[in-house]
Amino acid sequence: MIQRFTYPDGLVVYQSPVLLEQGFPHAFSTRLGGISRGPFESLNLGNPSEQSIQDSTENISENYRRLQKAIGCERRRRYLAHQVHGACVVDTRTCTVTDRIHGGIEIGQADALWSDDPETIVSVRVADCVPVLLADRITGQVAAVHAGWRGVIGGVILEALKRFNRPSNVLAAIGPSISIDAFEVGIEVFRTFESVFGRNTPGRPSPRGADYAHLDLRQCLILQMLDVGVPDKQIDLTDRCTFTHAREFFSHRRDNGLTGRMAAIIGARL
Repeated sequence: MIQRFTYPDGLVVYQSPVLLEQGFPHAFSTRLGGISRGPFESLNLGNPSEQSIQDSTENISENYRRLQKAIGCERRRRYLAHQVHGACVVDTRTCTVTDRIHGGIEIGQADALWSDDPETIVSVRVADCVPVLLADRITGQVAAVHAGWRGVIGGVILEALKRFNRPSNVLAAIGPSISIDAFEVGIEVFRTFESVFGRNTPGRPSPRGADYAHLDLRQCLILQMLDVGVPDKQIDLTDRCTFTHAREFFSHRRDNGLTGRMAAIIGARL
C-alpha cells in the first residue's frame, strides 16, 4: 500500500514502499503544500485548457519545484505531455519538444512517458484519472502513465509495459484516483468495458437503476498488468479516492471541472 509522507512547508505526497526500496525517486502529489489560491489551492500542477479561470504559470512552476525538491530531483529535467486520453507512449530519448511550460519540457500528445535517463523525471497530471508509475527493477527504466476510462479501454498501460524488456521485472504503483464508489458511468460505457474484460469486469450495478453502473478503474489496470506478467506482489495499491477526500485531492468530477491538477512523477534510478 502506498504511504502518506509530509515534507517541510507542509507538502504532502504519497509514495510506494516498493519503489522506494529499489531506489526510484517518485511521488504522487496531493493538493497540500503549494502556493496556489482559490479553486487551485494549493499545490496545483496544471491548467486544463477548457477552464475559464487559470492559475498562474509562476504558481505552478514553484509548486513543481517544491515537489521535485522534496524527492531529491530538483535539478532533473522534467518531461510532460499534452494528455488526450489515448494510449500513446513517448520515449524521452527520441521525442520532439513542442513547448516549455511550468519549468518543464512538453513533448506533444501522449498519455504515458518512458525514460532511462537518470538526469530526467517523467510526469503525468491527474484529477480523478488513475496515475500509474512503472519501474524496471533490473534496468532502472521508468514510465509515468495517465489512465482515464478511455485510456484503460485503449490499453495505455499495456502499451507502456511494451517499453520494458520483461514485465516480470516491472514494479508498479497505482496512485490516488476516483474510486468505484464515486465513479458512476452510463451503461453504454460499462458495456464497452465488458467487451474488453468480459464477465470479470470490475464494477457493480448503480442504485440509480439499469442505465448506470459503477466501474473500478484501478482494478481494471491491475487485471491488465497481471495478464501480461507483472507479478501481483510487485503492484503497490492505494485506497485513497480523489472525489471523496476533498481536503487532500483535486477532483474534476466533484468540482465540476473548475479545479487544479495533481501529478505523478518518477525518475530513472541512478
